[in-house]
Amino acid sequence: MNAEITGWGKCMPPNVLTNSDLEQIVDTSDDWITTRTGIKERRISHVEASDLAAVAGQRALAAAGKSVDDVDLLLVATCSGDTIIPSTASRVQDKMGLTNAAAMDLNAACSGFVYGLVTGANMIRGGTNKTVLLIGTEKLHYLMNTTDRTTCVLFGDGAGAVVLEPSEEGIGLLGSDLGMDGSAGKYLHVPADGTQGEIGRRAPEQCGIAMDGQEVFRRAVTMMAESSLLAIQKSGLDLEDVDILIPHQANVRIIDATARRLGVDSARVFVNIQSYGNTSAATIPVALTEALEQGQIEPGSIV
Repeated sequence: MNAEITGWGKCMPPNVLTNSDLEQIVDTSDDWITTRTGIKERRISHVEASDLAAVAGQRALAAAGKSVDDVDLLLVATCSGDTIIPSTASRVQDKMGLTNAAAMDLNAACSGFVYGLVTGANMIRGGTNKTVLLIGTEKLHYLMNTTDRTTCVLFGDGAGAVVLEPSEEGIGLLGSDLGMDGSAGKYLHVPADGTQGEIGRRAPEQCGIAMDGQEVFRRAVTMMAESSLLAIQKSGLDLEDVDILIPHQANVRIIDATARRLGVDSARVFVNIQSYGNTSAATIPVALTEALEQGQIEPGSIV
């Protein structure tokens, strides 16, 4: 038995923050942001990450023809959830009325959705669950550090979701690869998040995302390409078999460099970072949903 995606959905806030808007907040320009990141605008949410997740989840269930009663596991990938306790997943479960579902958060930052996909698929393969709702949701503008003009322009808010159900072998998740280099945490982090430091003595700039852009770029391109190749090898396929590549939407330069390293032409790479920026765990499910809506993925496509 395998696991396949049977439904998908997204929820992007209506409020748009353009590069021109950011020019009024920090020392930057539309040209500087666009040429270095590919981003033109991002969405800003005035509701919680759990609210975005609930809407995306409802849309994914509708696409799959499932009801809230069918879901027996809810996985929420986020690094900007509503609260530390209770989990964002528990809040989404309550808002959606998923009374039959176990629920838990997964915090693997930008790779969170991929971790959730493999986790959900394995829960189905093992017979523990039959209908898994996986949601990536972020409210990253809350973590914007406007004293760092190179980083605060990158991120946005949004949510994407998929439904996972049992499938026959050869259909669904064909291959995967997960990895981690914990030693690189210092290159992309929120310095004063969690239980570090003393509450009330944290400077504002310590409460936002801090990043070493060059180091993140170097590591991201290398690891995204290597992990993609390993996943392809485990599936028994070749890169030439891939119909569309949907990478994490971190930065257009990272996306382009990864595709070049893999030898995948740009026509087979889905990019929507120009509209949403980097929404961390939400980028892949949102991009997947849009690719499906635009007809770029069809039954039998290798993604």
